Amino acid sequence: MSFDNLCKLLSEKHPATFASWVLGTPQTSVKVLKTELSIEPIRADYVTFLQLQGRILHLEFQTKLESTPPLPLRMLDYWVRLYRLYRLPITQVVVLLLPPSPETVIETVFCVETTRHEYRVIRLWEENPELFLNDPALLPLAPLAATTQPEALLQQVVGKVSQLEPRQRPEISAYTQILAGLKYNQDLIRQLFREGMMRESVIYQEILAEGEQRGREEGRKAEGQLLILRLLTRRVGELPQEVLDRIETLSLEQLENLGEALLDFQAIADLETWFGTLDVGVKMT
Repeated sequence: MSFDNLCKLLSEKHPATFASWVLGTPQTSVKVLKTELSIEPIRADYVTFLQLQGRILHLEFQTKLESTPPLPLRMLDYWVRLYRLYRLPITQVVVLLLPPSPETVIETVFCVETTRHEYRVIRLWEENPELFLNDPALLPLAPLAATTQPEALLQQVVGKVSQLEPRQRPEISAYTQILAGLKYNQDLIRQLFREGMMRESVIYQEILAEGEQRGREEGRKAEGQLLILRLLTRRVGELPQEVLDRIETLSLEQLENLGEALLDFQAIADLETWFGTLDVGVKMT
């Protein structure tokens, strides 16, 4: 699970909020479009396509500018495919999560001879953090916003997370800590956050619970099951009893792997497929 893909997940969970942010105007009628594009179909792992009123919004999330093919060519390719499919005006916005090296040129145009195609780039490290701090849907991005006092900003973020409703707090806390791991070190995040986090964050060791502090494997597993069940319910809906029973049989390592995989789940079938990979592995051994 990449940081870019986590941003895609957030934008598809809260499409109107993300569209309103990047466009700078309130958007109420927003629909998430499929990421499969016809004409030699491609699947874009880190992009979100949103249908607005009379317009398509293409969001691309990037941790690094380097890609194959290059980003400007990809943006032109997406534009052509989207326009051929929907025949609507298209706004394209690339959200850069981290600043590149100082000598790197951040391109916003594809230009070859008479062909010229432009798109917007949002530099997250230059964005005012207030917008992110005041909206739970955008809160996970707040640690990466503009600041001259990074630790103070992270403390503000922690305060906002702690004020969330109990049903929101574990999920938003998890996402926020994952993205904070792009910028902040392990000790600082561990100090300021009380809850565990997902595998790709810098505090991976605490994903399955504060029970680790008590040195008891049983406590870690129970806490891990609780977090996994909360996130799974939010991703795929109410879980049948047989699924609950199956999760109780998972080892700590399997819970860790499931915690990583579930952020890509769209339906209960994805979870069943994941369980199938476990069964295949058992048979092979």
